[in-house]
Amino acid sequence: NKNTTSYIIPDGVTSIVNGAFGYCSSLRSVVIPDSVTSIGDYAFSDCYSLSNIVIPDSVTSIGNSAFGDCEFLRSVVIPDSVTSIGDGAFGECYSLCSLVLPDGITSIGNYAFADCRSLSEIVIPSSVTSIGDYAFSGCESLKSIVIPDGVTSIGESAFDGCESLRSVVIPDGVTSIGDSAFAFCNFPNDLKQELISRFGEKMFG
Repeated sequence: NKNTTSYIIPDGVTSIVNGAFGYCSSLRSVVIPDSVTSIGDYAFSDCYSLSNIVIPDSVTSIGNSAFGDCEFLRSVVIPDSVTSIGDGAFGECYSLCSLVLPDGITSIGNYAFADCRSLSEIVIPSSVTSIGDYAFSGCESLKSIVIPDGVTSIGESAFDGCESLRSVVIPDGVTSIGDSAFAFCNFPNDLKQELISRFGEKMFG
C-alpha cells in the first residue's frame, strides 16, 4: 500500500527485494528485523517521508539506489556487517547530515552519495580501496575529507561540486584520480598547487 505510514517487516524475512517499498511516499518509519541480510536495488527509493532508518547488523549488502531520492532522510545507521554499498545507494538524499561508513566496505560505488547537499562530514574507513565516479559529487556542505591510506583510485568527478570543501588529505598510495574529481572545490591555492603537481590539472576539470 503506497499510503502506508509505518511498517514492521516480519521476523524471518531474509531479504528486502528490489523495489519493495519504492515510491511509498507516505512511509515515515520502517522496522527491519535482524533476520534481513540484504536490501535490494531501489528497495526504499523515493520514500520522501522517511526521516531515519536503522539497518540491523545482520545486513551485509545495500543495493543500487536502495535509498535513492529519499529527500528527507536525515540519519542512517549502517552497521559494520555491511560490506557492499551499491551505486547511487543514497544518491539525492538531500537532508542527510552526517554518516559513518562501516569498517568492512572496500569500495564506495558510483553516485553512492551524490547530491547529499546537507552532508557536512563523512568518515571513510581504512578498509576502502576505491571511490567511484561521482561518489560524493554535489555534496556542497562537505568541508573536509581524509582519504584513507588503502585507497588507490578516486573516480571521475568523485567530489565535483563540493563547494565547501577546503581540506583534503590524499595518501601516497593513490595512483589514479579521475578527471574533474575535485572540480569546483574551493581549496586554498597552496593546496591546489600541491595537488596539481602530484596529479595534474585534470582533477580540477
